[in-house]
Amino acid sequence: MSKTSSQSISDQLKPFVAPFRFDGAGAFHLRSHQTNAKGGLDRDMAEKILEANRKRLSDFQERLYAQDRWSLLVIFQGMDAGGKDSAIKSIFEGVNPQGCEVTSFRQPTSTELDHDFMWRAMIALPERGRIGIFNRSYYEECLVTRVHPELLGQEKIPHRLITRNIWRERFADITAIERYLARNGTVILKFFLNVSKGEQRERFLDRLDQPAKNWKFSMNDISERALWPRYMAVYQDIVRHTSTALAPWYVVPADHKWFARVVIGSAIVSALEALDLHFPRAGKASLQEFRQVRTALEREGKGRRRKKAGARAAPKVPAGK
Repeated sequence: MSKTSSQSISDQLKPFVAPFRFDGAGAFHLRSHQTNAKGGLDRDMAEKILEANRKRLSDFQERLYAQDRWSLLVIFQGMDAGGKDSAIKSIFEGVNPQGCEVTSFRQPTSTELDHDFMWRAMIALPERGRIGIFNRSYYEECLVTRVHPELLGQEKIPHRLITRNIWRERFADITAIERYLARNGTVILKFFLNVSKGEQRERFLDRLDQPAKNWKFSMNDISERALWPRYMAVYQDIVRHTSTALAPWYVVPADHKWFARVVIGSAIVSALEALDLHFPRAGKASLQEFRQVRTALEREGKGRRRKKAGARAAPKVPAGK
């Protein structure tokens, strides 16, 4: 990756972001997106970019927290063994945990089923100054429930509201909510980890071969794998109907985890750079208070030094006198 003093970070990282970003303009066909792309990098080059992005992200996160105006919502979607967990762990390695929270969305609880499908995600949104990471998200309610329509019956929706248009309606609802969040200062980045069926097979076998990874494997993974074509069709529909300039999708080649992390980290860093984050400047009143505090602390230090000097200079009295 070439670097010049005149280039912004976003310009440097653009080759690893722009090809995979879709904002709804034009047609989208999932099959046209390679799962094994490397962006012209090898693993060593990618690791250098990844490490640089970790440092950039740590700096931007500190400014985001201090400025307390914007928030960042990062959404990860993908098939089982797509690399979501490891990507989150690697990319956010150097981020202060006080300003970052990961929420994983699994099968809805009975309490969550008593609310609308967006409710559990809405109460987990990041505060201003924070980064919120959704490991899976409200998009599961347009994905799993569409592949398994019988699950809709568990959501307690009035029967007459479940029509053939329900998925288009949910797409419209999600797009409206994301637009609302963006207009209120939440930057939304959505990543679909596009892994091939062959690579998923290899990762499943790896989980079976390594005792330390056995816990990750479930027989349900195999039954869902059999529905691969259906899942791909639904993911394509999701990206087509919910990609906007305010909340774009990034279709990330995920067969090589190291390149997927370059793409994701580069997109996040580029989005944060665009916010022009900075540390708040102290006002005149605060600066006056700082000067007073500094004077008091310096006097305190001088007083302690005088006491120590006096103690050293005091004559010693012989024992018994």
